[in-house]
Amino acid sequence: MTTVRFQPTGKTCELPAGAELLDAARAAGVEIETPCGGRGACGQCAVRIVAGRVDAANLAALSATAIAAGYAPACQARLTAEAVTVEVPAPLDLSAEVAADPAADAAGRALLPDGEPPSPLVRAVHLRVPPPQPEDGLADLDRLTRALQAELGPGEIVCPLPALRTVAGALRACDGEATVAVAVEETPRRIVAVEAGSPAPGPFGVAVDVGTTTIAVQLIDLRRAAALATVSDYNAQIACGADVISRINYAQRADRLEELRGRALETINRLIARAAAGRGLAPEAIRAAAVSGNTTMTHLLLGLPPEHIRLAPYTPTVMAPGGPLDAAAVGLAIHPLAPVRLSPAVGSYVGGDITAGLLCTDLARGGADLSLFLDIGTNGELVLGDRHFLMGCACSAGPAFEGGGIGCGMRAAPGAIERVEVDPAAGGARVWTIGSGRPKGICGSGMISLLAGLFRTGWLDPAGKLARGRPSPAIRVDNRSASYVLAVADETAAGRELVISETDIENTIRAKAAIYSAFSLMLRQVDLTFGALTKFYIAGGFGRYLDFDDARTIGLLPELPRERFVYLGNASLAGSALALVSGDARRRQLALARRLTYLDLSIVPGYMEEYTAALFLPHTDRERFPRVS
Repeated sequence: MTTVRFQPTGKTCELPAGAELLDAARAAGVEIETPCGGRGACGQCAVRIVAGRVDAANLAALSATAIAAGYAPACQARLTAEAVTVEVPAPLDLSAEVAADPAADAAGRALLPDGEPPSPLVRAVHLRVPPPQPEDGLADLDRLTRALQAELGPGEIVCPLPALRTVAGALRACDGEATVAVAVEETPRRIVAVEAGSPAPGPFGVAVDVGTTTIAVQLIDLRRAAALATVSDYNAQIACGADVISRINYAQRADRLEELRGRALETINRLIARAAAGRGLAPEAIRAAAVSGNTTMTHLLLGLPPEHIRLAPYTPTVMAPGGPLDAAAVGLAIHPLAPVRLSPAVGSYVGGDITAGLLCTDLARGGADLSLFLDIGTNGELVLGDRHFLMGCACSAGPAFEGGGIGCGMRAAPGAIERVEVDPAAGGARVWTIGSGRPKGICGSGMISLLAGLFRTGWLDPAGKLARGRPSPAIRVDNRSASYVLAVADETAAGRELVISETDIENTIRAKAAIYSAFSLMLRQVDLTFGALTKFYIAGGFGRYLDFDDARTIGLLPELPRERFVYLGNASLAGSALALVSGDARRRQLALARRLTYLDLSIVPGYMEEYTAALFLPHTDRERFPRVS
């Protein structure tokens, strides 16, 4: 066995020679970020070998200077028989609070339109069960089942063993008065919990959005169909990959697949406990859950191997689990028999988060007008349609819109620059941050604002190159490359300057080109133009800080009247909440999933032409953006 010591924490572990250094870090409880999923492509898991020796391969992501200084990528280094001491950079900081969405966090907010009665996944039924009679030959469960059938209608009812163990005591504690939680939509209907006496407040449920970057949980009163609390935090899987492809790569080993599952569940269960504690509830009082996520996140949550999602012919294990799932099987720390409903996916890259989000649009209500739905994250998922057709696709936007791939990029959290104003004469920047504090970095909406401002004022050309012919203290030119000083050191939270390189600008332009070209290609498939769109829905946390004029200026969004754009917020969470409390919403979601035709952009002729044409500000075809100057 080889002893590995990690500095500066002093933690140690022992593993056999040949084991990955990254596995040693995980075994010692040392967090090392692997944005590329352990492929050795990003170099961000680099650590310095202080003493001893490792066998390091695939050093292409590191500079010659870093290699000479003793750095090696932890995911590509293997232990030898020689003890080793490793210096680890500061771990990924996930402690920053996720910026709250005021619309989603409105406690007491009704989830259903006026006049629509709740029809939740679990119903609390108040019963008076007749006492046992020696001459009728009926067991306690027989009498309970008959009383339930009298209330719910005929049909088989099953009682799992954990619930059965409570029946006798519950029926005798209050002379047969009991409240029974029943999963009414399962076939057969299933008893979740039996409690003595009249109904307590509730029952309660949780809606869960399992995002690649952020996980959100909403606590819901099922009887009133009202939101009680909304909490969110970064998905702990981030340390194992910045995007879904990286996490699929990381999950190729069974132990790492289980690690990713555990990280997601740790985040979800911690948020559930926080939301419940805020209302004075025990997590076991939560009797149902509706969960939405993209196809990869759903597979990782269930512990299903995701590798076939990225391999032709791109076939997931499951689109929507056919049988009922309970919380104990999934791993949710709520009542163990609580039913868990997963939103149905449509394809490998159009998942349950999209079918949940569509519930928040007119497309789910049979609207006749042509609408486009966009959810932007590390992937961009799009749905185009009206009452006659629905077509969906996904494109890889990369992490730029979530602050990734940008030298001083960060997620949309307090301290992130969300808006930039560029001085037309001098070229300097005035910035606004989320939370109004000193800037720590720049998020995706801030990059769009910056590019739009630089382009409008002439400090950035259509190809994404900073102006070299006009002197500005904010622009630095070094041979063939240039960079832009966004904030000097004494203005920032960390005391170091924030600088944007032309590579950062290129990454953002590539991301916007992927999104815009997907719009264009989908409309071309049905021989329509942007002008035919009546509604343009934008979902996801990214859109909360997005300035629509800036987005049109750089060619991310088409030139449409402002009133046609509708910001939905976290539509995946909102749609999950609807599915939790409304049988009509659940039926509509399944119908949407069946109607939606999945378009694989990789095999559609013309996509690369559309993408290449969009790699300029705002576009090579300036007639598409006549108002941008």
